[in-house]
Amino acid sequence: MTAAYDDFAGAYTAENESSLMNAYYERPATLALAGDVAGRRILDAGCGSGPLFAALRERGAVVTGIDQSAGMLAHARTLLGADADLRVADLAEPLPFADAEFDDVIASLVLHYLRDWASPLAEFKRVLKPGGRLIASVNHPMMVNLTHRHEGPRPDYFEPYTWTDEFELHGEKARMTFWNKPLHAMTDAFTAAGFRIAVISEPHPVPAARELFPGDFEILDTFPSFLFFALEADGRRYC
Repeated sequence: MTAAYDDFAGAYTAENESSLMNAYYERPATLALAGDVAGRRILDAGCGSGPLFAALRERGAVVTGIDQSAGMLAHARTLLGADADLRVADLAEPLPFADAEFDDVIASLVLHYLRDWASPLAEFKRVLKPGGRLIASVNHPMMVNLTHRHEGPRPDYFEPYTWTDEFELHGEKARMTFWNKPLHAMTDAFTAAGFRIAVISEPHPVPAARELFPGDFEILDTFPSFLFFALEADGRRYC
């Protein structure tokens, strides 16, 4: 995945900045779940080129960003400045942080690239303070399964499976490989790692996008593309 993202880092950065899916749907929904982050220490896990990092920092959070792609992090440094805390790190490996270092971990559209969630979730739990939150967004498993059924194969919803798709990002071709898991496999992984599920959210895109993306907006406004979770690292109540 690293080399692929390095290859189209510029196109992905441009797409992420202003697209319906990112700028008017996924990112606003993630920020809404995060709520008031002023003064909170946040790990942006899979930060890419840094737009969520920037939004969290503008809201007063102290943010560290990690990503597997050095190419994406180069774009993040351009956006965020040389003093931004950005590090190359692989979520399949132990994280380079001490125990209980963060108030929140945000994994925005990153877990669906991973076959195994046990190790990264254990590391997220380890680096979170007691009562800390994991906020995660992933491809909606029903959307993925229905799309693949419509296109030809009829994959079993209840079995995890992988697929590679090709996207056009600002005139460039980008191939990405994902893992689809049923909802129960996701929630089982979260609880096995020691998280309490506080919120499962299927939000709508930002209404302001209706005039900018009229056709696509209507589709996205009536059927979800992403699934959002807010999780607690212990039994305290989410607020």
